[in-house]
Amino acid sequence: MTTTPIQQVKAEFFKTLGHPARIRILEVLRDGECTVGELIPVVGIEPSHLSQQLGVLRRANLVQARKEGSSVAYTVSDPKIFKLLEVAKSIITSSLEETRDLIAELESSEWHSPRAKAKRTRRIPVGR
Repeated sequence: MTTTPIQQVKAEFFKTLGHPARIRILEVLRDGECTVGELIPVVGIEPSHLSQQLGVLRRANLVQARKEGSSVAYTVSDPKIFKLLEVAKSIITSSLEETRDLIAELESSEWHSPRAKAKRTRRIPVGR
């Protein structure tokens, strides 16, 4: 019997999260159970596409479906997924802040550099 390395299992898990619609669905479900009809306008994708994305999440056991009359309601299987999304948001925010700070520093140093200032003010004679 062959076993799947834990890295492969983790990669498959993160691959499941690797679609913007799936992330959005999970974010919406943070507020509680929603039917497909409630998810459509909030997630902002076509019903057939939403159904496909919910299927991916369901097969990965990230969401559970419950029949509610003629509709299906979805909930998150394990609320720890929200902690994971918060950590991801924090990492992304830190990275963007560092990038923003670096850009500000670059713009500031470029503007104040005497050489850069000379290049901006130098005029090229017409006709040459």
